[in-house]
Amino acid sequence: MKPATLVLEDGTSLEGQAFGAETDAVFELVFNTSMTGYQEILTDPSYRGQGVLFTVSHIGNVGINLEDDESAAPQVSAAVIRALSPGVSNWRSALSLSEWLAQHGVPGISGVDTRWLTRKLRDGGTQKAALSTKGTSPETLLQMVNEWPGLDGRDMVKEVTCQEQYHWQNDEGSKWVKNDGRRTMNDGQTMVNGSWSIVAFDFGIKENILRHLASYGADVTVVPAKTSAQEALALKPDGIFLSNGPGDPAGLPYAVEAVSRLLESGVPVFGICLGHQLIGRALGAETHRLKFGHHGGNHPVQHLPSGKVLITAQNHNYCVTPGDLNPDEVEITYKSLNDDSLEGMRLKNKPVLSVQFHPEAAPGPHDAQDIFGEFFRMMNVE
Repeated sequence: MKPATLVLEDGTSLEGQAFGAETDAVFELVFNTSMTGYQEILTDPSYRGQGVLFTVSHIGNVGINLEDDESAAPQVSAAVIRALSPGVSNWRSALSLSEWLAQHGVPGISGVDTRWLTRKLRDGGTQKAALSTKGTSPETLLQMVNEWPGLDGRDMVKEVTCQEQYHWQNDEGSKWVKNDGRRTMNDGQTMVNGSWSIVAFDFGIKENILRHLASYGADVTVVPAKTSAQEALALKPDGIFLSNGPGDPAGLPYAVEAVSRLLESGVPVFGICLGHQLIGRALGAETHRLKFGHHGGNHPVQHLPSGKVLITAQNHNYCVTPGDLNPDEVEITYKSLNDDSLEGMRLKNKPVLSVQFHPEAAPGPHDAQDIFGEFFRMMNVE
């Protein structure tokens, strides 16, 4: 293996072994605590502009398959790991992790003390970083880091959103039985007129979210991030979905404006992750940066109305500031049990709900999947 060098903005320099592409990259370094699902993590558009430090010690053993992507290509800028598996063993594997990253121009570094580095980021906060797998000097890498503007205030969504409207057709749905022209949910509720029509805003949408929406029998139309509320409502949807995505919601004034108008329309709205943050900003709240973000599949949140605790998948660096929300209009439904940050809300007088975590969990636990059901129950009209 060739050598690789990782440099942090505080001047820390680490040496390791290169894999993936032979190139230089500059990014924001975050750690992810998921034990499985590295392919889903690496293809999650919410990681655009970031490098992922995996806390699990062994990566690459099941290779890369053609079924588990969350988008068409790796979205991360770099991968930082403790040990790269020397072999691949899985019947679905099409190629190795290193080969796949090389095909898409993404560098990786192994042989790094990821436990030490994770503690550094946890104690000191997220840092900008640069990685070279082609021999660039630490001094040059540090200069690259200092010149890189970072993610705060930037529109990263424009790099990952679809360019044209399209209809999701990769999942016909499996949670339904037909009965006299109606569709019946597993909880016994029914909806006439066939399937629901949902407009999904693509701020960097994960494919497993689209699979979940389709599995309830929905007809899903995906629209670009800059679609106006007027254009979305002209499609006459039964519901609006606001997706996850990368970067700082403060850099998306056009999306906040569209969401504000969608909330006024009375059409049911459901937001996940960045979509949740955009709802918060549309309601007049600020969003703030977390010290090191939430990235992983083991984050406990509490459902405040019931007291029930869910283990959830999360991937975000920014959070809605709860004190800015009007308690007469907004009910806070979930909070993080790690840091008490806002994890979910719903409007008291309008059909709107949102969560900061990922109920589709790819990868991650399935505790929160029924939140999709809540969205469909909001739309359900007998």
